[in-house]
Amino acid sequence: GQGVDEPLSATGFRQADAAGLFLSNVKFTHVFSSDLLRAKQTAAAILEKNRFCKDLEIKYDARLRERKYGVAEGRPLADLKAMAKDAGEQCPSFTPSGGETLDELRQRARDFFEFLCQLAVELEQKEDGKPAAPGRSSGTSGEQFVFPWTNQCSEAEPSSEGSGSSTVLDANILVVSHGAYMRNWIGYFVSDLNCTLPANLTKSQLSSVSPNTGVSHFIIKLENRNLLNPKITCVCLNQDSHL
Repeated sequence: GQGVDEPLSATGFRQADAAGLFLSNVKFTHVFSSDLLRAKQTAAAILEKNRFCKDLEIKYDARLRERKYGVAEGRPLADLKAMAKDAGEQCPSFTPSGGETLDELRQRARDFFEFLCQLAVELEQKEDGKPAAPGRSSGTSGEQFVFPWTNQCSEAEPSSEGSGSSTVLDANILVVSHGAYMRNWIGYFVSDLNCTLPANLTKSQLSSVSPNTGVSHFIIKLENRNLLNPKITCVCLNQDSHL
């Protein structure tokens, strides 16, 4: 939850380093992290391993914090399950006293996602009329955005039809957050925004919590800068081959 702001364990640092190596050839344009210590340390470890972005500023945002669990925070998961059972409810929909409901959690995720979309639109507006900057040229993308799973998802890469250029992303954003938060954010993508999912993804995989430092990759297209109708494609979900 939010109330227990512990650092990463030794295992957590190893996992963060592994994620950093996995993403070492991805050139990020922005990095956002939860302001909780374990997320901050994960984001820093990922950037430390990156070939291009070691000095990129990490922006911390309280909207990326883990779900607030109220009286259950700092206690074993078994206690939360027992509270839910006593209330005649199931985890994870149960909200302990003083905790955050799933609707409140989803609203936080929605607010942050809309902020990212607005950021992307503003970036494109700033680029209009400017000469192509290094790393944003209309030529071949080369090493600009090299994803470890590119060969597995070439069909999901964004189209550049009508742009007169090869596929170059306006923004390539790393977001470091927490398991319950990310599960609800992905639920928002699927149920509210009709996110396109990989054909082989099962319902159990969709509803599961990501392993620590699991990687999910989404392509967001804002056609004609339309913030109200983003087109979202899930390339991979909770990728853990680096662990």
